[in-house]
Amino acid sequence: MDVLPGIFVSHGAPTLLLDKGPTPDFLAGLGPMLPPPRAIVCISAHWETTSPRVTGATRPATIHDFYGFPEALYRMHYPAPGDPALAEKIATLLREAEFTVGIDESRGLDHGAWVPLMLAYPAADVPVVQLSIQPQRDARHHLEIGKALRTLRAEGVLIMGSGGATHNLAEFRAQAIDAAPPDYVVAFDTWLEETITNGREQMLLSYEHEGPSARRNHPTTEHFLPLFVPLGAATPGVHGRQLHGAFTYGVLSMAAYAWD
Repeated sequence: MDVLPGIFVSHGAPTLLLDKGPTPDFLAGLGPMLPPPRAIVCISAHWETTSPRVTGATRPATIHDFYGFPEALYRMHYPAPGDPALAEKIATLLREAEFTVGIDESRGLDHGAWVPLMLAYPAADVPVVQLSIQPQRDARHHLEIGKALRTLRAEGVLIMGSGGATHNLAEFRAQAIDAAPPDYVVAFDTWLEETITNGREQMLLSYEHEGPSARRNHPTTEHFLPLFVPLGAATPGVHGRQLHGAFTYGVLSMAAYAWD
């Protein structure tokens, strides 16, 4: 069985499914780019809990957790099966790593999971389990979660963080989808690529102090923390690689990365 990489994708707005451009095209080609997974663990920016929780539903619902978007998005559903056995295994691995973890048998998939997955795996035939983030905890906490789950990669499980390489919606200001990114966004995005591809893990863990305009690009942490789970799941000593680079609405980097 192929060893899957850990990946991080920027999911942007839910309208990603309706837009045309480099990021929808990239995500549509992501599934064929990777070895076929037997299951996917998605760490989404849009499920926040005080301690790790994992979805245990057999048939997770599609959660439309957004407001004011085109009606077509609310008619979309992503009927991927869940994987209760995998949820139990994730819980066991995390408990063995001394995390307090629970299984939520009623929660479905939020748009941080189903929007990019609908593009990458449109047949919805790969089981999906979602794992929550803890925004009150730091990057290292999420890195350690990834380390605890590393063995899943050799079992055909794709560990996918879904958030945003930059995410300051307060400075959105209704720009056009193809608006040029401001300098502070470009600076952080460039720093992120260089830091990941050069394997500077400690610098990444200190991104709030090391990254240029880090707090301006991430005034809240929830869209950046999912990156640290696939980073933690990486083979020790292996540097990350950029899969995709683009900007949307000026302030959103849509960068994606993989770690083998």
